[in-house]
Amino acid sequence: MESTQVLDAKGLACPMPIVRTKKMMDTLNSGDILEIHATDKGALSDLTAWAKSSGHELLDHQAENDVLKFWIKKG
Repeated sequence: MESTQVLDAKGLACPMPIVRTKKMMDTLNSGDILEIHATDKGALSDLTAWAKSSGHELLDHQAENDVLKFWIKKG
């Protein structure tokens, strides 16, 4: 999937992946796609809920080894 930006949130504990994601999303244009890499297991439920409540679209998520990858389209 083609990403506009990639956010490396590996090694960060909750709530930092969400905080960093929100900060980077604020710099993107509507329709841009942010790819997030996280190792915090809580990021799956956190980022899914955050995207929905913030008006963004979670396009996909995958687990690759111990890294969770998310693609969120800015609303």
